[in-house]
Amino acid sequence: MEKLSQIISSVSGFVWNNLLLYLLVGTGLIFSLRTKFVQVRKFGTGLRIAFGSFSLNGKKADRHGMSSFQALATSIAAQVGTGNIVGCATALYAGGPGAIFWMWLSAFLGMATIYGEAVLAQIYKTKDKDGHVTGGPIYYIKARFPNRFGHFLAGFFAIAIIFALGFAGNMVQANSISDSFYTAFGVPRWIVGVCIAIVAAFIFLGGVKRLASVTEKLVPVMAVIYVAGCLLILIIQHAHIIEAFRSIFVGAFNPSAVLGGAVGIGIREAMRFGVARGLFSNEAGMGSTPHAHALAKVNRPQDQGMIAMQGVFFDSFVVLTLTALVILTSGQLQSGVKGALEGSALAQASFCVTFGSFGNVFIAICMLFFAFSTILGWYFFGEVNVKALFGSKATKVYAAIVVACIIIGSLLKIDVVWNLSDLFNGLMVFPNLVALLFLSGTVAKAVRDYDKNPDNSTEDTSL
Repeated sequence: MEKLSQIISSVSGFVWNNLLLYLLVGTGLIFSLRTKFVQVRKFGTGLRIAFGSFSLNGKKADRHGMSSFQALATSIAAQVGTGNIVGCATALYAGGPGAIFWMWLSAFLGMATIYGEAVLAQIYKTKDKDGHVTGGPIYYIKARFPNRFGHFLAGFFAIAIIFALGFAGNMVQANSISDSFYTAFGVPRWIVGVCIAIVAAFIFLGGVKRLASVTEKLVPVMAVIYVAGCLLILIIQHAHIIEAFRSIFVGAFNPSAVLGGAVGIGIREAMRFGVARGLFSNEAGMGSTPHAHALAKVNRPQDQGMIAMQGVFFDSFVVLTLTALVILTSGQLQSGVKGALEGSALAQASFCVTFGSFGNVFIAICMLFFAFSTILGWYFFGEVNVKALFGSKATKVYAAIVVACIIIGSLLKIDVVWNLSDLFNGLMVFPNLVALLFLSGTVAKAVRDYDKNPDNSTEDTSL
């Protein structure tokens, strides 16, 4: 099993670090240029549209879709996960403080990519056999390639996302929750796993209506708790904030000036780990969040594209940045030093510097919110593809398998599951990127149309 895990890890590392890193950044650059940097020009507009429909108890989702804020909340629920804590800590350890700069850059470009994903999801959304609105990469892949090649790409994507997020991914998230609660409170892992599974099953059975209702409440609450905790630490550690930012900008281009030449971390490592972890966290270009954005009831596809950008911004420029600053101001980071703290241990130690033993409790609570919200989002993304492949009756079987994966994942910490999740995450990106690049002209035209007539609100994309 250990040897199998190493093989899968090596393949996954090659896919992410040597192929996807460049493809995702390149796609983001292409979309940025073709949309004339829509992430800058329309950021404020997207912010106003997104939070104009903000409510902790908004209109219930139905077969015609959900509100734009509910779609954004479902998207953020999937984006903001354990990677925002553990992934950030890993990037800092392996790539040094400069990795955060490259995280920011990849997120900036990723905002244009996710704009394109959301616009295409809206343009090509449809209704399933039961009359419910649905959409996502499989639909715009088939629309662009209405032949055997397109059906193969769509099928490959659907199977990859079901395994990557619905099964293996949710095992990873459940494991993160059970581990953090065992460390903080000594609660047996099986009890945590069963409790998570029961609550998750209740939400799954309620369909998209219950999912949207939960995420629109859960996301704002988890955001407030985590952001408030980080800000409190940074207020206490304010004397180290300027130095933290200096280490980020200097370390991005001259890591040895921050870490010393003996550590062995150069610009290549800072770029690689910063970009890879950033893209893995905000999911721009991966093809997951379009499933939620397709269901939004908006006047024009461009509206949801501008709203989708807010999810990447919040994930990378708010949550990841705050995590990085907490770690950098704590004095616990020893980048590249063998045997030093890394991953979740580094994150926990950094919060404990200010919060004492409560740091472990705080991380456990945040892990619960982050990982559980991701379970909900990833379940939904997988369900859309299960319906497309096997029909709505198969969703009950899918839900049962996901619940079983949650329980098993909370009990076992098997490296092969983590590595399989990373690998399938990488594999599902390829068909999505192919479709995005071939449909970039459609997105560019949508941007031009909006620029010519930004006040037009007569076009209704609801089905």
